[in-house]
Amino acid sequence: MTMLWTEATAISAQPARLIIEQLVCRYGATCVVDHVDLALNPGDHVALIGGNGSGKSTVLRAIMGFHPISSGTLVLDQQTIHPRTKRANQYRHIAWMPQRQTLGHFPLRVRELLERSGNVRLAIQAAAHLAVDQLMDRPMQTLSGGQIQRIFLARAIGSLGAGAGLLLADEPTAALDFAGQTVVADVLASLPVTMLVVTHDRAVVARCQRVLEMAGGSLRELAV
Repeated sequence: MTMLWTEATAISAQPARLIIEQLVCRYGATCVVDHVDLALNPGDHVALIGGNGSGKSTVLRAIMGFHPISSGTLVLDQQTIHPRTKRANQYRHIAWMPQRQTLGHFPLRVRELLERSGNVRLAIQAAAHLAVDQLMDRPMQTLSGGQIQRIFLARAIGSLGAGAGLLLADEPTAALDFAGQTVVADVLASLPVTMLVVTHDRAVVARCQRVLEMAGGSLRELAV
């Protein structure tokens, strides 16, 4: 499992450009993202760090359309992401690896989840590298947190293979042991796309080109 993942070369999508200007998000009356500016150039791998409740995950969820935007502008490859943009459109252009997976009330199986990626062949190859391909017929609700994280990474890779140029990952190694963290960090580093990853994992941070820190809803870039 320490080998390089050569199937990353099958991703042919152009890395995306993401521009965030003066983003504000709230939970009720509380401002959790406070006029954040961020520019990701095509191919950037950027780690977003900070304490719990600092607004990191909210930024990702706002980009995906899961959290309302109070004000500000999000532009992906010169196309503005509007608050009413259909989430299906976001999924075509953005690969998503959530921290807290909402599995629903239906017995969704691993194979069915990967089939939704857009490139099931590549998703299954990623699952094999991540050592979860033997779980294809298992209901998602029966899996451990680490297994679920690997499967959602495989789905995200399938989305990249289907044309998404941006990967958003929220704590992608949080439920994994040390060996699993290394494998996932290596796979993420191998992906030839633009990536914004919320993480507390030093291995993931070390493999990123840029490191940003959020505190109290504000953002700053750290020297690396």
